[in-house]
Amino acid sequence: MQARMVIVQLTSGRAEQAITLFKGSVLPAAQAQRGFKGAFLLTDHRTGKFVSLSLWETEADLNASEESGYYQEQITKFAGVGVFAGAPVRETYEVSVQS
Repeated sequence: MQARMVIVQLTSGRAEQAITLFKGSVLPAAQAQRGFKGAFLLTDHRTGKFVSLSLWETEADLNASEESGYYQEQITKFAGVGVFAGAPVRETYEVSVQS
């Protein structure tokens, strides 16, 4: 299993808008992607830090979600409404242990 982590600083006062957008638009789009296994959204309301963790069945599935334009479409949704205070940082990992 593979994981994509996206870390971003939110514009002040925009955490609830970002959460709503993630639940209402990003998750449904993710669920339509091949190999998508689940997602977590972590938000620090005190600092405005936003961390998205998505799980993918294989590395090929994770890569396909980027090559198809899916990933960039999701980032554009947030950028389009001004909730990001900076550029998102994207990292990928192999899931070594899961319980």
